[in-house]
Amino acid sequence: MEIGNTERMKYSEFTATLREIAEHHKTLYVMGCFGAPLTEANKKRYIAHHAYNAAPERRAKIVGASADTFGFDCVCLVKGVLWGWSGDKNAIYGGADYCRGGVPDIGTEQMIAACSGVSRDFDRVVPGELLHMPGHVGVYIGGGLAVECTPAWADGVQITAVGNIGTVPGKNTRTWVEHGRLPYIEYDDVPQAAPADKPDDGYTDYTVVSGDSLWGIAASLLGDGSRWREIAACNNLDDAIIYVGQVLRIPIPTGNQASAPQPQPEPQPQPRTYTVRAGDSLWGIAASTLGDGTRYGEIKEINKLTSDMIYAGQVLRIPEK
Repeated sequence: MEIGNTERMKYSEFTATLREIAEHHKTLYVMGCFGAPLTEANKKRYIAHHAYNAAPERRAKIVGASADTFGFDCVCLVKGVLWGWSGDKNAIYGGADYCRGGVPDIGTEQMIAACSGVSRDFDRVVPGELLHMPGHVGVYIGGGLAVECTPAWADGVQITAVGNIGTVPGKNTRTWVEHGRLPYIEYDDVPQAAPADKPDDGYTDYTVVSGDSLWGIAASLLGDGSRWREIAACNNLDDAIIYVGQVLRIPIPTGNQASAPQPQPEPQPQPRTYTVRAGDSLWGIAASTLGDGTRYGEIKEINKLTSDMIYAGQVLRIPEK
């Protein structure tokens, strides 16, 4: 079936191909790559064309990859499948044809903007929907799982748990901001998610807004800012960093929030953060945020980074000047 001049793929074929890539193919995160096998020619092409790929540690991984490894980045994974990627090791792009079926070459923010029914409520997310957070996308495949391509964890295409729904044993977990239906996918026969059963289990949901901190949320909803650690524990947070649109579980019965703001002590300072953009380096971030690029080691230390590799959309804690 077509929409305008764009062919639509069945959601079942879309999610099955993504799962197959994650489970049965060697992959590596390569910026700007939509499924090309990492032959010597392709390695040279992608290292030369993208500063991220030319960084020493990423370059070494690309150079060291076997020829049966396929390169993807997060949004190029989605586009590669829509463009007909088939795992052909002898095709320059793994069988994908650039802009096949009228599917455009767009970035993460343009792709979520093209979606319909964009929502931050994950009760009714269905397989084949795009998952989005600033600078990063994945695809929901059902069962509380997503397929995404990221340099984190397995450093390539992988199956992860959708933290907005819950954790899954043995899977790394990512909490997304929103989801929506891609205009290039046919959802007519997708199973509809039933409304979530939300008994009064001692928790309520809170969606983070601009300017929020865990301390402030705890002060407002629990009457005591020092209880922010309880919220962090309920949401499996390793630190106090939160982001706009994030849905947090708050340990109070639904409907029992204070009807008026409670008196709040002076907030404790929260860590400064920086969201990595394409082309950034630790040295450059240190120069712009700390006034001295040679202090990049402090950023590595506070974020427990084991290398200089960073990626677009990553949120870094920045030490005090």
